[in-house]
Amino acid sequence: MLTSKQKNIYLRIVRYAAPYKGIIALSMLASMGVAASDAVLAYLVKPFVDDLIIAGNLGLAKLIPFLVVGIAAFKGVSRYIQEYNIRTAGQHAIQDIRNEVFGHTINLSARFFTNNSSGSLISRILNDVNVMQAALSDVLVTLLRETLTMFALTGYAFYVDWKMALMAFVVIPAAVWPAVAIGKKIKKFSRRGQDAMGNVTSVLEQSFSGIKVIKAFATEDQETQKFIRENAGFFTFIRKTFRYSAASAPVMEIMTSFGVAAVLWYGLDRVAVDAMTKGELFSILAAILLMYTPLKRLTKVNNTIQKAIGAAERVFEVLDNQAEIVDATDATDLSRCQGYVKFENVDFAYDDDLVLRDFSVVAKPGEVVALVGPSGAGKSTFVGLLNRFYDPQQGKILIDGYDIRNLTQSSLHDNLALVDQETFLFNDTLMNNIRYGRPDADTSMVEAAARQAYADEFISQLPDGYDTLVGDRGVRLSGGQRQRICIARAILRDAPILLLDEATSALDTESEAMVQRALGNLMANRTTFVIAHRLSTIMHANRILVLDQGEIVESGNHQELLDQDGLYKRLYDTQFEG
Repeated sequence: MLTSKQKNIYLRIVRYAAPYKGIIALSMLASMGVAASDAVLAYLVKPFVDDLIIAGNLGLAKLIPFLVVGIAAFKGVSRYIQEYNIRTAGQHAIQDIRNEVFGHTINLSARFFTNNSSGSLISRILNDVNVMQAALSDVLVTLLRETLTMFALTGYAFYVDWKMALMAFVVIPAAVWPAVAIGKKIKKFSRRGQDAMGNVTSVLEQSFSGIKVIKAFATEDQETQKFIRENAGFFTFIRKTFRYSAASAPVMEIMTSFGVAAVLWYGLDRVAVDAMTKGELFSILAAILLMYTPLKRLTKVNNTIQKAIGAAERVFEVLDNQAEIVDATDATDLSRCQGYVKFENVDFAYDDDLVLRDFSVVAKPGEVVALVGPSGAGKSTFVGLLNRFYDPQQGKILIDGYDIRNLTQSSLHDNLALVDQETFLFNDTLMNNIRYGRPDADTSMVEAAARQAYADEFISQLPDGYDTLVGDRGVRLSGGQRQRICIARAILRDAPILLLDEATSALDTESEAMVQRALGNLMANRTTFVIAHRLSTIMHANRILVLDQGEIVESGNHQELLDQDGLYKRLYDTQFEG
């Protein structure tokens, strides 16, 4: 009922259950108890009809209640052991899958996150893995129990009368074709439904992240309508899976009714000529009816498997993505560097158009180098390349003479501290946000970093001080406060190379002056790259590089660039006009 590709995907899911084979084995053993109980019940129909109802054996009548209760109790205990253990094994496996998907995703290169929305990734890790959970718990529960039950009842039916049992089996191949066709449809629409759920999750993520913008522009109704449209799109596909899933049971009912009718027709004829007793007829009929029940459930299992395969394809697409930026096999661990940085004839493009062209620059230890230029000139790309978020298509980037492609990524980032223009804070305490890049730092070190970033004053006024939760993305703090916490984080990092990408962009004039003094102390004896639109913040840099369309068009200190009367002078005049 599954194609070769689908079998491979399902087996790949099931492999995650391999570490829990002991629990699964116990569940299988209990499944045999469930199957045996149904077979015994079918067997007992014969003496119940022949000896009790027809012959009137009162001694057997006294035993029947105890037999019924005993079999029910044995079956109930077996079913509990089987279902509890198989679901536990399935949940363990699902946790492993979710952990692996997240761990793998977080280690993928920056380009992957540029090309995939966070909402889609969240949907795959949460929603799609939840759908896969059915394949590792509900499916395994049903497969184990119903398959063994069907085999036990089938064996008994063939043992009593193989001709009648064969009649019942004739309808099974006829029922397989519609089940396969329905399963394909379910997989198709389930996959599309999961894609649609990714869009729903994306709208949610963006709406809650941008709630201030939504409130400011009073676009609540617009966002609500957008969510309603995406939610309706999801409903369209999920309703189609319901349609086909609901059709599978009636199809099986109709198909199996032909088998039951054939058995009754043949069996009643044999009873009429005394070829078999009424008890034997009812016994085999009970076995066949009980046998069809697990068959119907197994058909529903196929529907669940198809849904799980559709979800698994989306999850494995993420797992099969390989990181572009990986450590070389002989990568070197860079100890604390001196801070000598060199870009050597670097070309870089995100897609086709070059963002940096034949870019070369040298920064000596302790030097402050500023990068300015129009938007899109390549300033932030410079920061991304030095952090090795991307690798250049041509040229080399060297730190202390080492090509950064030959360094371990962890040791490279140990030597870099970044304050980005996006002031991102985690939904955690101020203390943990500041020491995020240095978790072993003690309280006194965190407080010292906060004082240097001029953040200690406002932190001390908060009710919980450094234990204050900042909210999602630091929503409880002002823009300037968030920026100072990010600067404190970089100060505590104590790296020899600093990257300040619009580090003071969100500060008012007074806060900016304080932070500039703090940064001035921090920059001492460190190589610092400053990216800024505000030219007032970089006037005292040792060297200013003016970028335009990915190339360095001017270089010098502030006064030298003003004297050149070029792009820098025009940018300066525009900012300070009047």
